[in-house]
Amino acid sequence: MRRSNTQKISEVISEYINQLKIGRRLGEAKIINSWPVVVGPVIAKQTDKVYIRNGVFYVHLKSPVLRNELSYMKTRIIDVLNERAGEKIITRVVLR
Repeated sequence: MRRSNTQKISEVISEYINQLKIGRRLGEAKIINSWPVVVGPVIAKQTDKVYIRNGVFYVHLKSPVLRNELSYMKTRIIDVLNERAGEKIITRVVLR
């Protein structure tokens, strides 16, 4: 016999995440973890530190030449990272 108050597990998890108000933090974690996938292994090896603060994505790079090249692709990087998170979390990219 099927109960009338059943829910899909995905709905229950979504409600739980909303109650804890951690949805944005989970999106930020997705973005940080997807950085090597988005830029590739060569650029990921040249990255010292990656973090997000107030919607700004900070990337510390070892190479000034690479920093210059990535600066031309900032808008594309923002679009791809937000797409991977499933929502608009990143508003700006700062390369250091």
